[in-house]
Amino acid sequence: MPSLAKQLRYRLEWLAITLMAKIIPLLPNAIMLSMAKGLGNLAYLVDKRGRESALANVRSVIATGILPCSRPDDLVKKSYQFFARSMCELFWSARLTQEKYSHFIQVEIENQDAFNKAANEGAIWVTPHYGNFEWLGLMMGYRAAPFTLVTQDFKNPLLTSIFSKQRQLSGHKVISSRRAMIRLLKALKSGGHAAFLTDLNVQPDNTATPIRCFSFLTCVTGLHAFLHQRTGAKLIPSISIPCSDGTCLIKILSPIRIHSDCTPTDIAQRCWDAFEPHIKDFPEPWLWMYKHWRYRPEIDGHRYPNYANRSKKFDQLLEQARKEK
Repeated sequence: MPSLAKQLRYRLEWLAITLMAKIIPLLPNAIMLSMAKGLGNLAYLVDKRGRESALANVRSVIATGILPCSRPDDLVKKSYQFFARSMCELFWSARLTQEKYSHFIQVEIENQDAFNKAANEGAIWVTPHYGNFEWLGLMMGYRAAPFTLVTQDFKNPLLTSIFSKQRQLSGHKVISSRRAMIRLLKALKSGGHAAFLTDLNVQPDNTATPIRCFSFLTCVTGLHAFLHQRTGAKLIPSISIPCSDGTCLIKILSPIRIHSDCTPTDIAQRCWDAFEPHIKDFPEPWLWMYKHWRYRPEIDGHRYPNYANRSKKFDQLLEQARKEK
């Protein structure tokens, strides 16, 4: 049972998000975008813990030479702005319809034949926490390919239903990441679609797999790899790039090339490798304030952000992945 202080905080959070869900759809798009920028600036100022994690992430990646950047603080501030924009656009999407969404969402399909086949036969759609990842799902629903969306429950349980309602506007079904495997298998085997945000760090257990992200080892879900191996469904990477005019460009990339001898780690790595060049070219919309690298390996551990810790389970996961190769 949460403490009285936490219950009060949860209620205040619920009230604030409920008001946003009601007010934001009433605003013109330009005003909504200005509001989102202001909220992002405010979050950057008050979220000390997230800001410090983001700066640690950016500085670590800059040190590798992969990400040229002279002002880490500017990049982090813009990351907050883009994340706030994504959340505001999620609520503002109540104004969008199947007829109107194309005014704000541009779509670029790398392989039209593969896309058409996947849309008709079912597929596993993967994307990172980048730009307006929420509108990517909205667009696919309006294109008659409703997803079974896997999401993590909020620490504040009062918020889960609010966000689930917004994400189901174009016909999707939202399910919790807990006990999701059976429902996803059923959906894919019946020609449905599954969708994942695949770049968040998870605990190093038997559902996780290690990958290299900006040259750093991290631990992500292996569920999308497992589902591909069990069903043969194509893995389609997509990324939503915010544009300065208030629209977003959704790029549907070619299916991930997977051979019969690929391990779950190989599959998860190839998914990330499809995203990294786009994030490198335009890094600000990625969720930099998240602790992407929680576990520090024994070798080269000094390169990792200062919040990273040693983990025996992570070491075991790395060893298991090496043996599978």
